[in-house]
Amino acid sequence: MVELIHEGVYYRDGQLLTEAELAAQGVKADRDGGTRKTLAYQVLKAHQQGEGMDDLHLKFDALTSHDITYVGIIQTAIASGLDHFPVPYILTNCHNSLAAVGGTINEDDHVFGLSAVKRFGGQYVPPHMAVIHEYMREKMAGGGKMILGSDSHTRYGAFGTMAIGEGGPELVKQLLGHTYDVQRPQVIAIYLKGKPRHGVGPQDVALAIEKAVFKNGFVKNKVMEFMGPGIAGLSMDFRNGIDVMTTETTCLTTIWSTDTTVKDYLELHRRPEAYREMKPGDLAYYDGAVVVDLDKVESMIAMPFHPSHVYTIKELNEGGRDLLEEIEKQAVDMLDNKELSLGLADKYYDGKMHCDQGLIAGCSGGLYENLVAAAHILKGRSIGNERFAFSVYPSSHPIYMELMRNGALADLMDAGAVVRSAFCGPCFGAGDTPNNKGFSVRHTTRNFPNREGSKPGKGQIASVALMDARSVAATAANHGALTPATEVEYDDSVPAYHYDSLPYDHKVFDGIGQPDKKEELVYGPSIKPWPSIEKLNENVLLKVAAWIDDPVTTTDELIPSGETSSYRSDPYALSEFALSRKVPEYVGRAKAVRTLEKARQEGENCEELNNMYDSVKNALGLQESADQMKKNTSVGSVVYANKPGDGSAREQAASCQRVLGGAANIALEYATKRYRSNVMNWGMLPFLTSYDDSRKLAVGDLVYVPNVREILLGDTDEYKGFIVRDGKKVGEIALHLGAVEPSQKEILAAGCLINYYAGSKK
Repeated sequence: MVELIHEGVYYRDGQLLTEAELAAQGVKADRDGGTRKTLAYQVLKAHQQGEGMDDLHLKFDALTSHDITYVGIIQTAIASGLDHFPVPYILTNCHNSLAAVGGTINEDDHVFGLSAVKRFGGQYVPPHMAVIHEYMREKMAGGGKMILGSDSHTRYGAFGTMAIGEGGPELVKQLLGHTYDVQRPQVIAIYLKGKPRHGVGPQDVALAIEKAVFKNGFVKNKVMEFMGPGIAGLSMDFRNGIDVMTTETTCLTTIWSTDTTVKDYLELHRRPEAYREMKPGDLAYYDGAVVVDLDKVESMIAMPFHPSHVYTIKELNEGGRDLLEEIEKQAVDMLDNKELSLGLADKYYDGKMHCDQGLIAGCSGGLYENLVAAAHILKGRSIGNERFAFSVYPSSHPIYMELMRNGALADLMDAGAVVRSAFCGPCFGAGDTPNNKGFSVRHTTRNFPNREGSKPGKGQIASVALMDARSVAATAANHGALTPATEVEYDDSVPAYHYDSLPYDHKVFDGIGQPDKKEELVYGPSIKPWPSIEKLNENVLLKVAAWIDDPVTTTDELIPSGETSSYRSDPYALSEFALSRKVPEYVGRAKAVRTLEKARQEGENCEELNNMYDSVKNALGLQESADQMKKNTSVGSVVYANKPGDGSAREQAASCQRVLGGAANIALEYATKRYRSNVMNWGMLPFLTSYDDSRKLAVGDLVYVPNVREILLGDTDEYKGFIVRDGKKVGEIALHLGAVEPSQKEILAAGCLINYYAGSKK
């Protein structure tokens, strides 16, 4: 199904060849020259603002955000000196569009968003009109472009667009006319061959790739470049469905070879000028390859609680209760409350696992062809009148209208399905939450804990498995009995799609390039400014407020998704939820440290602060006076986690720590570039350490890191932390930051991105 090639390969005449294989053909390999022939290199070079191609300083062609992120981004940009949007900036409203929690909070943010695009010159897509990535596919993606979005699933590679999902501060930099700075990434060839068989959809292919590359980090922070003869047999919906799920591999971005299928799509959507034929050059060099035999991909399922926990549906059913008990044990190990039960094995009877719910939604599931296939499978059938429930969410108004006109929605509704508007809620726990111990199968993007909306901290637990829309519909046709679509006979033809732009023409506000300073920003009562943050001091004294030993810590665990997102525009209110599902005591501990730092900044005679400094001075034999320490040594909390930051790009995973007084993270590695960037942009030091040193730390420890500012701005990357526990030195910990761009060092020294850019305007 999927084969990994761990050595470098060259693309020649439609084939991937190693250096030895080239030599056997009498062809001399040229790695440097071949590197410049990849699609990724060509697009990156076109957007490079600096010298050379090792250290990239990129400007993007467009930006996009949704209504969990855009208020904070615009507020940050305003505080940093925003005058107008210098590039097209599209605001969609697809995450909190139900406005079901928090009173007027959600709609207040929508009103703010509209006022912002009027004032600064952007585009506003109203609630229920389209999910963020479908809109960008239909209206903005194009050959050779680069797009930056404040959502981790920002992926438009099938159009020849390199799209990157990042935290909000990276968009702020673009809004202020600055660059996205990153070392040139490696490029991995994703070679597709063969053709998917009946019943196999894009999610099946995506999950097969995810299983092969996630745990070994094969494509982490790299570019996935899709090529090969298999692409020609894939529709745009199929390509987009694979592409959007590459986020779960932790790659940086993607890009695909383009062809007449892309050209036809763009002509249909009245943007023929956006097409560009793109293919790798002869003897293009790649740092490795993933070879996918589409003929061999089966109906797949990703079990709780990660998109990489992948099995074939046939394998799962044949494994029976024993396999489900094993899967449950692995899943519960990821939860803090080991007493909870998912009840997976109890759902196995009559030779199959049985599900409580099915969903097809969002930027991966709610595409035209997915829903047509689901309608064909369910036509003339019933989902049954027992517990099993089934909902579909077309991803845009044009798709909704076409499905309505060709009868697909009627077929779905006749079967008992519920049809909803464009909404991302089922992807992050804000819609269609199943019952306690319920098991939901979904064609959405993620199945992390709580992504279905349950609250394990309150004894409520449900779980999600990811499947392709075709198998979700086949399962629905069998009243919830888990069924691979490859075992179901149905018409897999697809009626021609007719794009109708009238919903957008009549309702989307388009003010790109037309800022109007007379327009006033409209602030609801829940929209609060960011707190002031001090610059980095000479030394830092860190108190460990959370120590997490999980193999990977997701951004959902750092700041929960779902209903908490209603407070996204109030940094103080949202920070109350930080680590609430992983370390409930964290907020109280962090606040206590923040109180001490506030007392230090305001020059108060705080007995607890004095005692803390005395404890460190005595334990380490420091010669500084108490007054010197108060002046030169800031106090902050620190979170230790083995590998934090997998998943969402939401900057709140870092900003909430900073609002609570966080000064640093310590980790063995960071799961994604975007989380590490968020940490730095909010002025927290993203320390790295060794496994042995990490075992020396415990909650409540004090870690004194001297000369931190001097080292940061100097030429070395060697920091030393001295661990003090109960008034005694108990060890030392070696720390370093790894590769940090000069601009990021300046941001860290300034205390945060807002300080850095606001200061540069003076």
